[in-house]
Amino acid sequence: MSFRKIVDIDEAAFNQQPKLESHLAYESFIALARHPSRELIVDRTLQRRSMKSGFLLAVSYVLSRRIAAWTSKPRVGIVFPPGLGGYIANLAVVFAGKVPVNLNFTLGAASAEACMRQADVDCLLTTKQVQIKMPLFPWPETGVVDLVDELKGLPKAKTLALLSSVYLCPAKILAKLLKIPAKGGEREAGLLFTSGSSGDPKGVVLTHRNVLGNCAQIDASGLLPTTEKIIASLPIFHSFGFTVTLWYPLLRGCGVVTLPSPLETKKIADAIEAETATILIATPTFLKPYLKRVDPQKLATLRYVVAGAEKTPAGFADAWEARFGGLYLEGYGLTETSPVVSVNLPSVPVGVEYFGNSQEGSRCGSVGRLLPGHAARILNPDTMEPMDTSSVGLLSLRGANVFGGYLEDPQRTAEVKDGDWFLTGDLARFDQDGFLYIEGRLSRFSKIAGEMVPHGTIEEVLVEAYDLLECEVPMLAIAGRPDDAKGEALVLIASEELELDLDDVRLKLSAAGLSNLWIPKELKQVEFIPTLVTGKLDLKAISLLAQQKAD
Repeated sequence: MSFRKIVDIDEAAFNQQPKLESHLAYESFIALARHPSRELIVDRTLQRRSMKSGFLLAVSYVLSRRIAAWTSKPRVGIVFPPGLGGYIANLAVVFAGKVPVNLNFTLGAASAEACMRQADVDCLLTTKQVQIKMPLFPWPETGVVDLVDELKGLPKAKTLALLSSVYLCPAKILAKLLKIPAKGGEREAGLLFTSGSSGDPKGVVLTHRNVLGNCAQIDASGLLPTTEKIIASLPIFHSFGFTVTLWYPLLRGCGVVTLPSPLETKKIADAIEAETATILIATPTFLKPYLKRVDPQKLATLRYVVAGAEKTPAGFADAWEARFGGLYLEGYGLTETSPVVSVNLPSVPVGVEYFGNSQEGSRCGSVGRLLPGHAARILNPDTMEPMDTSSVGLLSLRGANVFGGYLEDPQRTAEVKDGDWFLTGDLARFDQDGFLYIEGRLSRFSKIAGEMVPHGTIEEVLVEAYDLLECEVPMLAIAGRPDDAKGEALVLIASEELELDLDDVRLKLSAAGLSNLWIPKELKQVEFIPTLVTGKLDLKAISLLAQQKAD
């Protein structure tokens, strides 16, 4: 393979699309108005409730006329699990020309308050039922709007009149008459806060261009055609849920079946069977319980599952396909990329050219090829100079979906932005056919005696050695601590449920072919391994455990 400094999937031409200068409000209005009788959302929170595109549009627009009376701020807070309430709230906010801020209600009170303060919101859209279920959330004394009460109070005549207009009037003319915001482009479209796996949450400002661009990239990949029915249970305060299961269906017309939590494995399985859903979108952590708890017949209608947000454990994809039959497609993305960067596909999309000779849509162990409209480089982590893309180095990305910076944080923005390029913090490589392989977070490597040692690889070996693949929560993690002799030393953090002995750990790692530098020098056992709400390891908490001195 000749030296290649950049992987470019038609990025420059993709960026020139006029639609990227549009506004989420306008594009979703047009999409919903064109197929008003299509059943778009089935909400299975408590009992089955469905809503057609036209009614969703009418209700959201009429509600949007009230938002100006609730707040003069440019941003509006939203606290909802996946469901009709979240779709209506987000649509109403953008129809009002404001920015939705879907707040992470799983954070501690101090972090949630910090997010609201950063976002400068004085109005929260939610319901009394959500407030009762989340008593620890720092609800402000004023500015909390009960969406259920507001929807009950909407003037029925006005809502029905608008619904009639949606059926009778051309969509573009109606959008103009109603003064739906049409110019978005680089204006802020959404504010999300990173989960903080390796630090404090950061405010990620996504523009209309970012979200519209990522939805267009997903569309061009052919992954989520309008004929499919998607299970939407991922929280909308994370970018995966915000773009892929909220805005993409609104813009493209995919049917969605919503459930309030990805942890409700049996309820999701029942919903897949009852609604004949065809695509399940989740993370590996949320998918693990299916192997033990779900009858394969329940998932018979699934064509494939799309997994992201964390690396799939070795062997898990094969175990899934052997039990349930459908394809297991792993992808990769970050909040800062709106989020989807790459994904394995059932087949190569029509009209998209990749280098190499393979006509495969997916490749085991990879996170797929880049979506159309992306460019990527591999950089030397020490010199930041471009390397051959087949070498392992720091992944840098450019595309319409790449964010411009963190909210009022130029210092942290400068750390990850080099002009239009975004430094992901992930070490990666491309193979000869353009498939991307993520080797791990740069922060998840220890430099020991000059050698880069990946924590994730050691974890994978131990998970296999101790037969932990089917455990529903992480049972161990590797972290580094300072070491005077070799720069860093590895620490194995393990659950107290495991009866581990450091000598046995050394034997198993040595038997797997790992060198002495890759073998932990210390074992710490804890009640449980710290994780985030997504199921990902809480790297900040794990690092702190590794730094603590033994009693």
